[in-house]
Amino acid sequence: MRITSLGHSAFLLEGRDRVLIDPFLTGNPMASTTADKVDCDIICVTHGHGDHLGDAVNIARRTGAVVASIIEMSEWLEKTGVKSVGFNMGGTATIRNTKITMVPAFHSSSIGAPGLEFSAAMAVGMVVDSGKVVYHAGDTCVFGDMKLIGELYKPDVALLPIGGFFTMDPRQAAMATGLINPKIAIPMHYGTWPPIEQDPKEFEKLAKKSSKAKIVILKPGEHLEV
Repeated sequence: MRITSLGHSAFLLEGRDRVLIDPFLTGNPMASTTADKVDCDIICVTHGHGDHLGDAVNIARRTGAVVASIIEMSEWLEKTGVKSVGFNMGGTATIRNTKITMVPAFHSSSIGAPGLEFSAAMAVGMVVDSGKVVYHAGDTCVFGDMKLIGELYKPDVALLPIGGFFTMDPRQAAMATGLINPKIAIPMHYGTWPPIEQDPKEFEKLAKKSSKAKIVILKPGEHLEV
């Protein structure tokens, strides 16, 4: 599998299928590409905030990709004219050749459609098995049941927010790495705006004390083969 950082929390996983996660590209000062240049088969959206839902609708309309999301968001997505699979925490959806399991995340969620702002159920994490197992934690703080996520799904790679303010900071994310015990941990959701400025090297230093995971820092546009 090839894992490419597109900036912020957006990643493209190229395994058995091409899975795009949290495609916030338009308006993202860290984006390595534009929405019209991304091709994918599946889009995963962890929650409705604009820096995660992002360009999901436009990309899905253009590519025909299926959007995987929590059920309440899926019902809204269907009204926008895209195909969506809505499920819930603990559930697994098989889309094409990929299995996606929805797991908890501790965060809020809303959709800011002009004139139609509303709560969008709950924020979640996604465990994506498309040849390798990748856990995208979404936006979250550290929580003890991350250990269960690690034990149940044994992720090869964990994508973890470190920005603080809205999510975990490097210290919490390092603790999360120890709980999850992935082979590789990649920091995300930092440096996009001043409130979430962080040094990923600080996360790397702390995570090495709490886990045996290899820490890989990907700049937007860089990729990792796993």
